[in-house]
Amino acid sequence: MKKPLPIGISDFKQLIDDGYVYVDKTLFIQELVEKGTLGALIPRMRRFGKTLNLSMVRYFFEKSEKDTSYLFKNLNIWTHEKYRAMQGQFPVIFLSLKDVKHSSWEETFSSLCRLIAEEFERHRYILEANVLTEQEKEDFLTVVRKESKQTLTEASLKLLMDWLHRYHKKKVVLLIDEYDTPAHAAYIGRYYDKLISFLRNWLSAALKDNTHLERGVLTGILRIAKESIFSGLNNISSFTPLSETFSDKFGLLESEVSTLLQEYGLLDRLPEIRKWYDGYRVGSCGGIYNPWSVLKCIAEEGALAPYWVNTSDNALMKELITKGTEDLKVDIEELMKGGIIAKKIEEGIVFTNLEDSSNAIWSLLLYSGYVTLDAAPSYGIPCHLRIPNIEVAELYNSMVVDWFEKSIRERKYRLLLSSLTSGDVDTFSQIFQEFMSSSVSVFDVPSEESEKIYHAFILGMLIGLKDQYEVKSNRESGLGRYDVMLIPKEPKKLGIIMEFKKIGKFEKIKLEAAADSALKQIEERRYDQELLSRGTQHILFLGFAFEGKEVLIRSKFRH
Repeated sequence: MKKPLPIGISDFKQLIDDGYVYVDKTLFIQELVEKGTLGALIPRMRRFGKTLNLSMVRYFFEKSEKDTSYLFKNLNIWTHEKYRAMQGQFPVIFLSLKDVKHSSWEETFSSLCRLIAEEFERHRYILEANVLTEQEKEDFLTVVRKESKQTLTEASLKLLMDWLHRYHKKKVVLLIDEYDTPAHAAYIGRYYDKLISFLRNWLSAALKDNTHLERGVLTGILRIAKESIFSGLNNISSFTPLSETFSDKFGLLESEVSTLLQEYGLLDRLPEIRKWYDGYRVGSCGGIYNPWSVLKCIAEEGALAPYWVNTSDNALMKELITKGTEDLKVDIEELMKGGIIAKKIEEGIVFTNLEDSSNAIWSLLLYSGYVTLDAAPSYGIPCHLRIPNIEVAELYNSMVVDWFEKSIRERKYRLLLSSLTSGDVDTFSQIFQEFMSSSVSVFDVPSEESEKIYHAFILGMLIGLKDQYEVKSNRESGLGRYDVMLIPKEPKKLGIIMEFKKIGKFEKIKLEAAADSALKQIEERRYDQELLSRGTQHILFLGFAFEGKEVLIRSKFRH
């Protein structure tokens, strides 16, 4: 009988006790002890196993009334005598901030107080022992009753660690999951400074020069810059997707995916699953699969779908890209064509820099999993980035379609595409000009790169035809390289070739002449050869001439 899949299960004890499939990542504990330093900050992508790993660390180290060693006896960590001796030896504080995402600081502070109170309640047993003064007992109960002011709340972690150390005569393991979730919400809700001030005081008290700390581990998606939260915390080390340490401890390796697929009779689906969910890299470790999507795919008997990108609101990413500069949009176009771009990645993110710094945006996209490393990073050299797989590419496709549909309204967008594929050039030209007039201001900015901007916007527009056409860009055909070609999946349908000409402010050539020149270039360089070789006989030549937001299109049919 096949074991159940742990979809949505992030509690390690529940997973083992209830007999779910478990991909053994327990050597994370060994690496944490050997390389993790006193405080380890580990950012990884959403749904890549952070919470489960941290839960596993909790059950390994935590001293409790019931023996939990049985959870590990059939797992890799148990083969190491040194680490067996550590199991169940330490008091543990475990907090998850994953649900602390509110629209105001007041709601956020209330939510944090509730979480802290629940963790204090879990350790209420220390009130029964003779280790606290009367004032300390009062402070403990004030926190439990959620009546503490901000100053006491900011000191709460350090106080609880002090009291647990006294009671157990062992230093404390501090585990905080999704530490950056409140910061993301605060940035959107515009109370970022208040939240960061609280986090800085709260975490610094617990982690800086704290003699009660055995080990601290924080996980999240982003590494918020040291100057924002971890100022002065020299004992915190960050292990980002650029690091070698822990590179294979989050996400699934191909050997692990193959074992899972074999168990569920789906090994023949591996080549397609690889295209959809593989492709991530951490440090020099490539071939990392998205675990959430792999498990969902197995649960759906091998059905391929964008499971991961549908589990979260991608609003911030879409907003940053839509508002981004023309250079950013050109880079997105290159990525969507399967290309690779080189960017400097800032290991620490300051949310308030996102709208002003393209490096900050690329750092956010990398940490969030919307791009990945194409090769192992080298110090001082820009990172090479690409879209990891089909699943994430689908998100970019839907984002660009949304972008265009919002610009022209859905009905007109569909009419624009249908008029193009039916050869109704007059209607297509009219709606396309409306789009240009109502679009963002990048078309008003003449530059050496502006032709790429037009190119990028047209390719984005054509994504809505991907089910009917193969869209190619800058490929060789005949005697040169065309700008865009639409190759129909059914050869009897209309094939389309587009060539673009851009007119600068001080050029004397007119739009009419530029459009005619583009059309003539398609004919003279015989760009239609690829379509003809595919069996497409009905072909539409389109010559585009651009000047700012003004466009003129000339056309010719080849029958």
